[in-house]
Amino acid sequence: MTRFMMTLDDAVDLVLYAFEHGKSGDIFVQKAPAATMQTLAQALTQLLGRPDHPIQIIGTRHGEKKHEALMSREEMSQAQDLPGYFRVPPDLRDLNYGRFVEQGEKKISEAQDYTSANTQRLDVDGMKTLLMKLDFIRDLVAGRPAVPVD
Repeated sequence: MTRFMMTLDDAVDLVLYAFEHGKSGDIFVQKAPAATMQTLAQALTQLLGRPDHPIQIIGTRHGEKKHEALMSREEMSQAQDLPGYFRVPPDLRDLNYGRFVEQGEKKISEAQDYTSANTQRLDVDGMKTLLMKLDFIRDLVAGRPAVPVD
């Protein structure tokens, strides 16, 4: 299983970027790295000083996807490639359906979905670097409680 990895700060940056650069109807997608769940588990066990802690692989649960998808190939064929982001403009096709039904569009046929399988893949060290951006992980690694104790 692979999933995109994004911190809360990354999500806020995405929203601010969209506000700054977007037009009505635009969709912005961050070019986020991905990792397997096994990589995430290994990074956490290493950071928390439990590298030999067993990791149980249970397989796919009902309804679960192997890879996360953020954009379809149709969206990718129209997306503007920006530093750190994709901008997908609104679909403003006219009512001349012949161009889209009878003739088709090569760009769509050649495009791929944007998924956690075909983006930058983090290794364990890369995952640890990403996790260390999180305050509560830094607290746990330093031996401080992640949640304030009353």
